[in-house]
Amino acid sequence: MKRAKKYLVALEKVDHEKLYTLEEAAKLVKETSTVKFDATIDVSLKLNVDPKQADQQVRGTLILPNGNGKTKKVLAITDKVEEAKAAGADFVGGKELLDRIQSDNWFDFDVIVATPNMMGEIGKLGRVLGPKGLMPNPKTGTVSPDIGKAIKEIKAGKIEYRVDKEGNMHVTIARVSFDADKIVENLKVFVEAVMKAKPAAVKNAYVKNAVIHTTMGPAVHFTFEGRK
Repeated sequence: MKRAKKYLVALEKVDHEKLYTLEEAAKLVKETSTVKFDATIDVSLKLNVDPKQADQQVRGTLILPNGNGKTKKVLAITDKVEEAKAAGADFVGGKELLDRIQSDNWFDFDVIVATPNMMGEIGKLGRVLGPKGLMPNPKTGTVSPDIGKAIKEIKAGKIEYRVDKEGNMHVTIARVSFDADKIVENLKVFVEAVMKAKPAAVKNAYVKNAVIHTTMGPAVHFTFEGRK
């Protein structure tokens, strides 16, 4: 595969035999961005889990202290209209918005939050919302009687992390424009959350591989607690 000159120059800055500290990785990932726009900074993990086993699912949510640079559009399905609007929801309504999703294939939003009393109606769109990862879930805080709090947390930088069927995990934690110390703060919170979610069934090394990288930038391997 032929690589662009900028990528090759950035690649030379990375020692692929080294596990960088979080501070070193945060600094280097900024230096190795190869694009002119404000690229996202992603973390990719390979976990030593079998996602087919119910007791080895790794999934949860966390609030990044500095956000991740992405502003999510929130659709609130609730009868607490004023509360949702005051919290910053981009779209607020009930069955009429669900009908719009079904009839117009409308998906001009990133996440759906709902109050429990609306889940009966939302459940009817399970086949539409489920494959897109948009079905509200109490475990991720997107179904809550306190709709205002749920919306504010998402707007403040709340993200979901989830292992895929191959045991991989990919999460956006920042942008290149962030100061290195803010990237480190976000990275530490993410690492702590993933470690806390370690399944009891995993006895050996939990994290097989951990890298941080930018859009179209080279991977920087970093130290991860619980990794051997």
